[in-house]
Amino acid sequence: MSDDSDAGEHEAAADPSATHSPSTPPAVDRSFLDDVIDDRDAAGFVAVGGRDDADLRYLTGFDGPSDHYAYVRAAGASVLCPPAGYAARARRQFDGDVRNERPADHPGERAAAALESLCSPDGTRDVDPDRSARSRVVLVPPTIPHDAAVYLERAGYELRSTTAVAEARATKTSDEIDAVRAVQRAAERGVRRGGRVLAAAEVGPVSDEGDDSGLLWDGAPLTVERLRREVNAELARCGVSDARNTSVAVGAEGRRSDATVHRDEAIAIEVAPRGPHGYHGHLARTVVVDSDGGWERRAYVACEAALDAALGEVEPGADADDVRREATAELAAFGFDPGGGDGGPNAEAVETVHGVGLARRERPRSRSGATSGPRSDATLEPGVVLAVTPSVTDPERGSVRLSELVVVTDEGDELLGDGAHSFTPRE
Repeated sequence: MSDDSDAGEHEAAADPSATHSPSTPPAVDRSFLDDVIDDRDAAGFVAVGGRDDADLRYLTGFDGPSDHYAYVRAAGASVLCPPAGYAARARRQFDGDVRNERPADHPGERAAAALESLCSPDGTRDVDPDRSARSRVVLVPPTIPHDAAVYLERAGYELRSTTAVAEARATKTSDEIDAVRAVQRAAERGVRRGGRVLAAAEVGPVSDEGDDSGLLWDGAPLTVERLRREVNAELARCGVSDARNTSVAVGAEGRRSDATVHRDEAIAIEVAPRGPHGYHGHLARTVVVDSDGGWERRAYVACEAALDAALGEVEPGADADDVRREATAELAAFGFDPGGGDGGPNAEAVETVHGVGLARRERPRSRSGATSGPRSDATLEPGVVLAVTPSVTDPERGSVRLSELVVVTDEGDELLGDGAHSFTPRE
């Protein structure tokens, strides 16, 4: 059975104001690095990485390749050393000094050369001579590649780690929030597309083994992979990338791509698309096409209650751990072990509370809720964008999860989306 119910949605997608991000990337005030450099008595700051380095994207706005490139901040100036062949793009996207000399050299070498020119009294900038004489300290992110660190050390610099950029990224400006909001609208459209496919599917036999509860869509069994592709196609139509973050978990079959979707199984769709300026959205919804109640319905009601309770804790000065604990306490009150299970195919940990921005998961992160990555100060401040995702898992029945994306405001929080959800796609 073909689904032709999307005509109105596709017409809306043609309207750039419906889902598209602002045409220019959010501006970033990099002067906070100057304060950190002064406080640490350092000569400057260097970051080296590639396309997936959120700190670099934040500092430069440069949508570079996976090849590593360097950013340098010293003497109040910013320098970008792009990879070979990317100087023109760098000049379009970066508002600082783009240096394309010796592009075949390692970015660590190029960063050291840029530091020398910025910090030396004989260089091209007027700098404090006392600083150039007293400091060979360079601040770097904890994730700087080893080979880049070696080149900087060979140039005579002493490296010290700082998390200043990650901390600055945790609080978004209004322009950044607008960029996230636009991607979140696309996330909602992608998940709704999955719901429309499920609503249009027919129940029938999908094998010769007497299985008559499978879903057929467009003349063929509806598999996890077909459903995932439909969600991703809608994201692409909205002008965002799925960023390989889209997951569809169906019943006890979990993430097996060839598993057929059945009418009475919990279908959890989760997306974290990335927009043209690098900012992410985050949305999770769970539906059952034809449920007789039971575990799936009870788990869904518990997740709804947990989501409401957790969002009620979001306000300036609150702690991400308190938000997580409120969600897990509500799930426990319904008799569920939050994110539980005993290692079945759906039992991967779901991080209940985490920041969202240029990284899919970033600060603030619940100290107890994160299963990997850096722990950080989990205090919520105005401008923080937070994903809240209560979930329960049973190895025999599958996973149920619901999420919302909110921004912390001076008064409390603001939902970045319409907040609509339903237990069945056919309501």
